[in-house]
Amino acid sequence: MNKVAKVTTLFWVIKILATTIGETGGDAFSMTLNLGYALSTLIFLAVFCVVLAIQISSERFHPFAYWAVVVATTTVGTTLSDYFDRTLEFGYVKSSVILFCGVVAVLFVWNRVEGHIEFEKITTRKAEGFYWLTILVSNTLGTALGDYVASTAGLGFERGALIFAALLALVATLHFLLKRIPPAILFWAAYVLTRPLGATLGDLLTKSRAEGGFAQGRILSTLIIGGLMIVAIILASRRERAAEN
Repeated sequence: MNKVAKVTTLFWVIKILATTIGETGGDAFSMTLNLGYALSTLIFLAVFCVVLAIQISSERFHPFAYWAVVVATTTVGTTLSDYFDRTLEFGYVKSSVILFCGVVAVLFVWNRVEGHIEFEKITTRKAEGFYWLTILVSNTLGTALGDYVASTAGLGFERGALIFAALLALVATLHFLLKRIPPAILFWAAYVLTRPLGATLGDLLTKSRAEGGFAQGRILSTLIIGGLMIVAIILASRRERAAEN
């Protein structure tokens, strides 16, 4: 049976909420709780392994298990990207290039092994492994891209969010107007772009006013966005069940 969420408008709303949680939650551990990037990454990797094991061992799609894995990849992506950029001093450009090559490499191997790249119907353990590996690397890439645009390029969080929202709108336009482009390519392009959008939105909420943010607490912001995400997941599940009936 299919193991992944159906791609609808609500899917993308939930994904953006999940990526925003990844930024605020990751920063809450590494900065607010002062655990540092390395320890926070290890904690989130452990959480990721647990929820991924639950997801993979399941015989069917469970929305909360699925989205728990997505959130785990975004928190890992936040702290791991910050560890590369700041602790190892790779810088946002070098990190983004390396991680972009990583996403392309995973998709290339996936296509060579399976003969095609999926995103809507994942039914085998092998395809699911490639699916989650692509998500993990792409969410780490998205964090680096978001930080580069907002900080290194000097565009700030608001303009950074607008840029990534515009790029997402462009991908959506291509999906509706150019049917020759493989849907899987557009899906994964949009998936990567939702991460820096969530990263810039998360930073916009929680960074100090001197840094161009709204200075909202990271922990409180994470809890509020998490609540909104739970409501959206329940709504999406009800709509899907209604459509099936």
